[in-house]
Amino acid sequence: MVGSTETKEPMKILHTSDWHLGHLLYGADRGEEQAAMMDQLEAILREEKPDALIVSGDIFHTSQPSASIQTFFTQSVMRLRAAVPGMTVVIIAGNHDSASRHEVTKVLWETQGVHMLGSVDKDHLEDLIVEVPDKGLVVAVPYLNERSIPDGFYQSLLNLAATRNGENLPVVMAAHLTVSGSDFTGHEDVRDVTVGGIDGVDLATLGTGYDYLALGHIHRPQTLPGSDNRARYSGTPIAISFDEAYSHSVSVVEMAAHGDRPEIRTVEILNPCPLVTLPTKGFGPWEEVKALLEQFPKDKPAYMRLNVEVDDYLPKSAQEDARALLKDTPVKFTYINARRKGTAAGTRNGVTVAEFQAMSPLAVAEMYARDSGLAFEEDLKKLFREAEAQVEQEKRNN
Repeated sequence: MVGSTETKEPMKILHTSDWHLGHLLYGADRGEEQAAMMDQLEAILREEKPDALIVSGDIFHTSQPSASIQTFFTQSVMRLRAAVPGMTVVIIAGNHDSASRHEVTKVLWETQGVHMLGSVDKDHLEDLIVEVPDKGLVVAVPYLNERSIPDGFYQSLLNLAATRNGENLPVVMAAHLTVSGSDFTGHEDVRDVTVGGIDGVDLATLGTGYDYLALGHIHRPQTLPGSDNRARYSGTPIAISFDEAYSHSVSVVEMAAHGDRPEIRTVEILNPCPLVTLPTKGFGPWEEVKALLEQFPKDKPAYMRLNVEVDDYLPKSAQEDARALLKDTPVKFTYINARRKGTAAGTRNGVTVAEFQAMSPLAVAEMYARDSGLAFEEDLKKLFREAEAQVEQEKRNN
């Protein structure tokens, strides 16, 4: 009966995304931090007791995670599910994940109240709609190559959900993509409106009829302007790169009925070994940066990046000096990011090895063309992106 939800408790969801399990930071294993992240997620779930946990993609950092990382994921999800008996869990694949890996154990996971969605069967779109008993509907859309999405696709899913919503329950849509106009701070691979290899789409492309849009892919937590408080990136629970120098959290969302404006709260996730950059802004001469390093608390665990501006080269003793200053401290490693004075990042001589390794294939091709005096027109960029997307899709499907 329409309107019957007025006497019900609001639907509460916990929205998180971009766990990137198995991520290595310059070769350093981050398993301890990710275990601490899961401990905090479990504690938050026990405190909040949500009706649904939604994970909006990029569960793993690579499409072929190790056996130990997959085991950690399975054990963690079972812990989270057990923290709130009866809670519905919805997990969609992101662009870093393997679609087939999500799908292959789908039936087994459903016996545990966990819905894993890795791909879209266009002949069975109803499989993308997950019911949260007596509370709401979740339209769960795993990552799709944005160039293969037909016009009106998202709206058709929301229309289908509407036909099932006779009790006027809240409707949540989960998706993993780039929304144009978002704050991309912290992402290394940003080209125009393409982030992490995913082209941006306008918010309007995602249709109308959802009460909350649980987004994944962009790492900075944010509620999108112009969405009436309905569209949000929960962001990464812990930083993936040094440039993600902002608070990390999960989002708790409540809605009483379809059409209601959601109430959103964030709960901070603390990293036991944070990523620290000295100086906090820009670059500095080696002696000044070394002084900042000397002042850094000797009992604080951290990963350390030193942004150093040099006239020519770093002093030969720089690495040795940094190690000596951090001897017997819990700092895991120190990475010296040296940049020559007056050389802009993005030119051939101004890109460090680490920066080059972080660049997308398209960015490398553009840099090569620019330095060779060749024209890299927009139609050529489009063909390059299509080829890159095809390769990535083949990797995800294997």
